[in-house]
This record gives sequence, C-alpha cells and structure tokens, in this order.
Amino acid sequence: MLRKKTMKLVITFHTTADAMAMEELCKKRGIGGRLIPVPRSISAGCGLAFCAEESALSELETAMSEIGLDREGVHHCLI
Repeated sequence: MLRKKTMKLVITFHTTADAMAMEELCKKRGIGGRLIPVPRSISAGCGLAFCAEESALSELETAMSEIGLDREGVHHCLI
C-alpha cells in the first residue's frame, strides 16, 4: 500500500556535513524532521536534504541563523 504524498518543506545544503549539522541541530532543539535523499525534481550540491513540515519554516530558519548554518535552497515538495 502506497502512502499518500503530502506537501513538505525540503531544505537543501551545499555539503553533506551541513545537512548532518541540520539534523543534529533539530534533534537538540526538538524540531521535527529528518534527512532524506534530495528529490529528483530538485538539483542540489549534496545528495541529502532535510525534510520537515511546512509550518516549521520560521523555526528552522531562526535555528540555522543562530548557528550560522547556510542552506542552498528551500523547496516545497510533495513527498
């Protein structure tokens, strides 16, 4: 049985290290989300992206800004 796709926020990074730093940052702060392979519809510098609920965008951007974590892009995708 296939699960229904829903709109998600997908944040891409220039490096795998940045993607992994994002995952750790979110775990420490209790922000939901997970690392995923970059969807085919998106071109990104590394093969990993962080996927979260769209409603978390402001919280994620604040957290990234506080530690100086750069993102490559922010996308809204059916996942």
